[in-house]
Amino acid sequence: MDLSNLKPAKGSVKRSKRLGRGQGSGKGGTSTRGHKGAQQRSGYNKKIGFEGGQMPLQRRLPKFGFNNINRTEYKAINLETLQRLAENGNLEKIDLGVLISAGLVSKNAKVKILGKGSLERKLEVHAHAFSQSAVKAIEAQNGTIVKI
Repeated sequence: MDLSNLKPAKGSVKRSKRLGRGQGSGKGGTSTRGHKGAQQRSGYNKKIGFEGGQMPLQRRLPKFGFNNINRTEYKAINLETLQRLAENGNLEKIDLGVLISAGLVSKNAKVKILGKGSLERKLEVHAHAFSQSAVKAIEAQNGTIVKI
């Protein structure tokens, strides 16, 4: 075997259609595009969701719902997470800096403390919002909450 008798696998190489090269080629004239209309012309592209002139699905279905532009998005942090953080870092105070350095929130996020889990140590917790159950649990351990 040498380079002179290498060839691609049978059926792996296909010849391209030579369009618009005369009637004798069988693909002259309209070049397989049919007669007239948008699809026959260059630069044609179909709109997303186009259904051949039928009313498209996104226009048949009614609009619904509501997006409140004044909604405040909070990143939820549970008490069990605070407990784990306090144990691992031997902390008395948990604020945004601690949560950011632990990778739990981004620097621009607003934080809400939720009451899932239990707390076994006295903590000073700084956050933007607290659930009622979280406040009870923190104050039960003689901890303090500070709303930012």
